[in-house]
Amino acid sequence: MRKTFILAASAAPLILTSIANAEDLSFKLVNESPSPITGFYVSSENNRSWEQNLLSGGILDVDYEVDVIIADGLSTCVYDIRAEFQDGEALEDYGLDLCDLGSYVFE
Repeated sequence: MRKTFILAASAAPLILTSIANAEDLSFKLVNESPSPITGFYVSSENNRSWEQNLLSGGILDVDYEVDVIIADGLSTCVYDIRAEFQDGEALEDYGLDLCDLGSYVFE
């Protein structure tokens, strides 16, 4: 049975700004990997460095999912993502169209 964890707009760890509007991007982040996610980063494809850790000291445990809202005011849909896992592994994916994504699953 899949467990769901949703952060509301007032819980800032997975929201880049506290004001959400109709143009914000949202997608579901799912951890089906064998290790908890300890760091999650999203940056626009034109940014050469990772933005803040959206988990901010928290974790996304195995078999959990969370809704991510990107409210950065940019008009782009294309972002890069990075996840760091408790077992020391890190995965990056580039050029994702988050407007069409719906969900992203780490396996």
